[in-house]
Amino acid sequence: MLVRLLYASRAVDPSPDAIEAILSQSRQHNPTCGITGVLCYGGGVFLQAIEGGRSAVSDLYGHIQKDPRHKDVELLHFEEIQERRFGGWTMGQVNLTRVNHSILLKYSEKPELDPYSVSGRVSFALLEELMATASIIGRA
Repeated sequence: MLVRLLYASRAVDPSPDAIEAILSQSRQHNPTCGITGVLCYGGGVFLQAIEGGRSAVSDLYGHIQKDPRHKDVELLHFEEIQERRFGGWTMGQVNLTRVNHSILLKYSEKPELDPYSVSGRVSFALLEELMATASIIGRA
């Protein structure tokens, strides 16, 4: 059974090297577990969607909750799915410094990434729009 999980967290170390290390580890680990997804990062905040088998996604989310590189981990949405939305990505990445601020403003009060202040469905709609506008990079 396939599931999709959406969560938010804050980076303990927001340096570019630390963020790249998280992405690199995800891209190495996720394919062996059948995990696909996308990571959106900006202003010290992560918004991540992960998809795969229920056990694999549950195990990964448990690991993220204990990962010392993340804090304030919060589950935004969880659902059973019929097919993957991010099947082409082991872990796609959104560079918010290159995103038109009007896209962010469409989904929140301010033109910044703040998944803590909106519903999980709104956060997922933002990810969908970022995909539609080709703002997601790093398909590998």
